[in-house]
Amino acid sequence: MTPQAPGKPLAAIYVRVSTEDQVKHGISLQAQEEALKNYASALGYEILEIYKDEGKSAKDIKGRKAMTRMLADAEAKKFQAIFIYKLDRFSRSLRDLIEIIEKLKDWGIDFVSLQDKIETTSASGKLMFHIISAFAEFERNVTGERTKFSMDKKARDGFLVSRAPLGYKIIDKKLIPKEDSYIVQEIFQEFLSTKTSLTQLAKKHEVSVNGLKKILKNQTYLGKIKFDGQIHQGSHHPLISSTLFNHVQNKLEELGVK
Repeated sequence: MTPQAPGKPLAAIYVRVSTEDQVKHGISLQAQEEALKNYASALGYEILEIYKDEGKSAKDIKGRKAMTRMLADAEAKKFQAIFIYKLDRFSRSLRDLIEIIEKLKDWGIDFVSLQDKIETTSASGKLMFHIISAFAEFERNVTGERTKFSMDKKARDGFLVSRAPLGYKIIDKKLIPKEDSYIVQEIFQEFLSTKTSLTQLAKKHEVSVNGLKKILKNQTYLGKIKFDGQIHQGSHHPLISSTLFNHVQNKLEELGVK
């Protein structure tokens, strides 16, 4: 580590080169290091530490010890900026790169890529940061929409999109009644036909009161699938009749259970 000069912000330098890069392009760690030292100095930074990953692949950040340690130091705010030679020295995965840059933004750490002319120490650099963040949000939204579409399609086809409720198990992605599925019928009948309170009934079957409410309102037991406010016909066997279910819903409503 280099001692901090009075009044100067601290910076970290990250350099990485694979054996393949050295053979094909002759890009050495020393060449990256010298260029970044000069650039950081020109921008008024004092170098805290140079983090080096030599011969490491860009595919897996977790496998790079220097990178992992540098990000931990960034979160601890040991320096104010990170200087790299080129974006692909940091990561060849766009998703990983965006996630890291977003974290640095949250931590208040500037990010400078010498060859790509990307930095957040100026107004134009900050704009680039916002653009990258916007792409990250867009990608998350697209992923969320795809996931929702996939789950909706699964529900419409009659398959459960959550974990199996009491009385069922999942085999080959299908809901199958368990050997003790009769317990569900007993719970519905006991709630409807006796004066047993929800608290007592929940304690008897070793579930929480809220868990019991969910059981009594769960339309999965009718052979249906509910997703995103829509009810679909399931491909599984129902455990109770619609008559029993409706009577239980009426009693819940009379008791003011929500």
